[in-house]
Amino acid sequence: MPVVMGTAGHIDHGKTTLVKALTGIDCDRLSEEKKRGITIELGFAFLDFEDDSRLSVVDVPGHERFVKNMVAGAAGIDFVLLVIAADEGIMPQTREHLEICSLLGIDTGMVALTKTDMVDEEWLEMVQEEVASYLEPTFLGGTPIIPVSAHTGQGVPELRAELKKLMDRFAPRRRSDLARLPVDRTFTMKGYGTVVTGTLISGNFKVGDDVVLYPDETPARIRTLQSHGQGVEVAPAGRRTAVNLQGLEVQDVSRGEILARPGTMFPSEVWDIELTMLESSPRALKHRKEVHFHHGSREIMARIYLNDRDKLAPGETAVCQVRFTQPLASVYGDRIVLRSFSPLRTIAGGRVLSPVGHKVKRFSDAQKKLEGLTAESPEEVIAAQLDLAGPQGRSFAELLTMTDLESKALEKTLNGMAGKQLALMFDKDERRYAYGPLVSELMEGLVAWLGEFHRKQSMKPGVQRGELASTWGRKLPAKLLHLVLERLMKKGDVVGDQEILRLKDHKVSLASDTAKVRELILGAYEKGGIRPPNLKDVLEPTKMDFKQAAPVFRHLQDEGKLVKIKEEMYYHAPALEDIRNRIIRFFDDNDEMDAQDFKGITDLSRKYAIPVLEHFDKQRLTVRVGDVRKLRKSGV
Repeated sequence: MPVVMGTAGHIDHGKTTLVKALTGIDCDRLSEEKKRGITIELGFAFLDFEDDSRLSVVDVPGHERFVKNMVAGAAGIDFVLLVIAADEGIMPQTREHLEICSLLGIDTGMVALTKTDMVDEEWLEMVQEEVASYLEPTFLGGTPIIPVSAHTGQGVPELRAELKKLMDRFAPRRRSDLARLPVDRTFTMKGYGTVVTGTLISGNFKVGDDVVLYPDETPARIRTLQSHGQGVEVAPAGRRTAVNLQGLEVQDVSRGEILARPGTMFPSEVWDIELTMLESSPRALKHRKEVHFHHGSREIMARIYLNDRDKLAPGETAVCQVRFTQPLASVYGDRIVLRSFSPLRTIAGGRVLSPVGHKVKRFSDAQKKLEGLTAESPEEVIAAQLDLAGPQGRSFAELLTMTDLESKALEKTLNGMAGKQLALMFDKDERRYAYGPLVSELMEGLVAWLGEFHRKQSMKPGVQRGELASTWGRKLPAKLLHLVLERLMKKGDVVGDQEILRLKDHKVSLASDTAKVRELILGAYEKGGIRPPNLKDVLEPTKMDFKQAAPVFRHLQDEGKLVKIKEEMYYHAPALEDIRNRIIRFFDDNDEMDAQDFKGITDLSRKYAIPVLEHFDKQRLTVRVGDVRKLRKSGV
């Protein structure tokens, strides 16, 4: 697995000169850098060893004004070489660079004490003791401090040997299934076109791959790849990589954008983060404070939202949110750094907990859910992500960025959670999951809602699926509603009769006074037979208008006792069935039937005949052809 080393240290302490002495490569590529004698932009080199192994090197600027470039370079490195000049010792950027490395999660490295040719032995010994004492409480405490002189070459072989030892025992963890390259340089090469460079922090790119520049999701294709100046077909994680992009102009690309495959990242204007204030920070960070925010190779202005307090004091840690003016893309666990405006210095850092932030009210119980994202076990992190997502759930692709798990590990964890009813897939097409306890809550809520529906609509056999979706389930994805219903029906709590849904114990019942109205209405239509009475005459004995009696009519229809022919015309079902049988018998001896024929077999006036004939046309018993009707064979 390729390993990347980064330099760190104060301006003019000899980082670039030391890299050149180690590798033979001059990292100061800009004319302004050579003229001023300081590194402004990131520099890149590689150190080859006798066994053909190679260490990638990122040389970062030390000047206070270019700390943002230092952050960009440090974001992709595995261990640090802290460079301290023997003639000056610990300086301001020495301290800040070391703090930045800590904030970025770098916990391994060594120290090069440069410019030893400019001091005597006594001074050198004193500086070594000073440096060792200062570094003792840091992650570099107890690490080798190698005295070197890039000008005379003294100590350079020893430093190379120590770097080789460190590289050999270093085992960087890099994902193989999520290719990501934060862009730190972009330029045009004659004959090639647009080229972007950066450290491929995970996954791999192949020539011919379709890629996307996030956050704008600008599509492109990889034409060629280079790693350490050599053309390659596949660029692995951990390598400095130059990507020649087809379909993009150089002005289409900005430093800080992320090159990845389509559909693998999900830009958002809000991130959930875990933030730690440096103990050396001069003051507390207030709620909604605007800061310089560094992530990968990007620097952007952002505001910090503290959900459970008004300020974050030096040395304190909190789960909070950061909000941007434009969407940005990241992955769970990515490291971040904050710098203040005045004085312009590093004040805090931490990690991304969710690259798609959640809506959280300040001082609410939701803060506890956010804090669940800091859990150590993948299962707890996934549970917290799904809980915060609510009914919309999270897709498998989103969870890959929200957990930083490899695909196989994520799938295995989700399968285990499904067995415990903690994560339930409700959309197989998108592989979208919901939080198991939420599904249980929805099931309980739907049972309660149906109970109330039955209480208010006691004469209805149940609720139509479409009505349920537009009322109780209006805020749920259709497939999640389907899962809730499916589980309730499997348990037997809910019964589905075609499109009608009801609780298992629900039976249509009428109040005693309504039951009397039912009998009056049904009796009137039974008596009317194939010539039903006028609606007004039916309602007169009930002392009700149609709006009041409408539930009884619906109930009789649901029971199959009455059939609605048209507005204000109902038939007793057996009477309508009698007419249907007369029509069928007529067609036993005839091929077609006109209005006179129908009147002959029913003796119905036009008032009844026309609506009844049209009813049977709609029922597909008959079909009208000109002025006659024919029997549909399928209707018999």
